Amino acid sequence: MFSLFSKKGPKRLSIKGIEQVIEVQAKETILQAALRSNVAFPHSCRVGGCAACKCKLASGHVKELIESSYVLSAQELKQGYILACQSVPKGDISIEVALDTHTSQFEAKSLTGSVVKQWPLTHDITALEVELPTPLPFVSGQYADISLPGLSDASRSYSFSKPYDANKNLIQFFIKHVPGGELSPIVMQKKLVGQQIQIDGPYGDFHLREDSSAIICIAGGSGLAPVKALLEQALSENVKRDVTFIFAARTQQDLYCLDEIKNIEKNWPANFKFVVVLSDEPKTSNWRGHRGYVTDVMAEFLSGNEQAYLCGPTLMINAAVATLRKYSIPANKIFFDKFITKADVVAA
Repeated sequence: MFSLFSKKGPKRLSIKGIEQVIEVQAKETILQAALRSNVAFPHSCRVGGCAACKCKLASGHVKELIESSYVLSAQELKQGYILACQSVPKGDISIEVALDTHTSQFEAKSLTGSVVKQWPLTHDITALEVELPTPLPFVSGQYADISLPGLSDASRSYSFSKPYDANKNLIQFFIKHVPGGELSPIVMQKKLVGQQIQIDGPYGDFHLREDSSAIICIAGGSGLAPVKALLEQALSENVKRDVTFIFAARTQQDLYCLDEIKNIEKNWPANFKFVVVLSDEPKTSNWRGHRGYVTDVMAEFLSGNEQAYLCGPTLMINAAVATLRKYSIPANKIFFDKFITKADVVAA
C-alpha cells in the first residue's frame, strides 16, 4: 500500500528568490523545514489557524494535514495557495512566498539556559526570567520555543516579554496557565529557579513595521507580552507615532504590568492612549473604566488610517480584525499573532 512517508530520502524544497535548496525530512512540513534552515518564512500560529504562512505552490504536490479552505479564500485556493505549516511535500516542490527580510537578520539558535527568576503576574500568568550562556538577538514581537528538560518533553511557543538587551544575556516570558496543558501547569505549580530550560529561536514575523501612520495595539491576556516589548523597543528607538493601546482582560485581577505601561505612556514622544476594557468585571465593583469586549470600544479610537498590531486569543483577534476591516483598514496594515492552543485547532 502506498504511504506518503514510504519514499526514502529527503525531498527538495525550492523557494523563488533564494538560491538555497532545502532538504525536507520525512513527516516534516514546509514551514518546519524552512525554519530549521534559517529561512525567514512568514508565519504566526503554526497550526493552520491564521494563514500567515500561506504560499503559492509553483510545482510538485503536497499532503495537506488539515483542510485549508476555512482560512484561505476560494480565489487563493484556485491560484494554488497552501498553508506551509500544514503541507508535507510528497516529492520535490517549488513555492513562491514573500519572505520577511526584517527578521532574517536574527539567526535561530538552540540554547540551554537557566531560570533565574520566577514570579506571578496574575492568578494564572507566571513570568520567567532566563539567563543564557550567549546572546540571543531578536526583534520585539518574536517568540521562542521553550521546554523544561527532565520535567516535560513538551515544547511550547512563548513571546519575548522584554526587548533584546545586548548587554545582558537575560530574556523574559509571560506564561499563561492552560488547564490540562503539558508545560504551563509545571511553570505555575513548581519552583523553577535553577532549573535548566531549553530555548529555540527566535521565530516569528510579528514586529513593528516602518510607517508614519498612527498605531493601534490590541492585546488580550498573555498577549500583552509581545505588544509591551514592541512598544518598549519603539520607545527606545524614539518612534514618534501616535499610539492607542487597548488591553482586554476579564476582571481587575487579570490586569498586570500597569506600571510598565504607564512608564511607556509617560515617556512616549507623541500621543499615547492606554485603554483597559474588562469583559467579566462584577457590576457591583468599583471599576469605572470600559466594560465589554475590545470590539465594543474600538470604534471610539479608529479613524481608518491606523496600522494595527494585535496579539491574544483567537476569538478576540478574529473579531478585532473584522472590526478593523469594517473601518477600512486594509489587510496589509493589520499584523497579528494568535495565541492558539490544541483545543483551538480541534475546534477549527
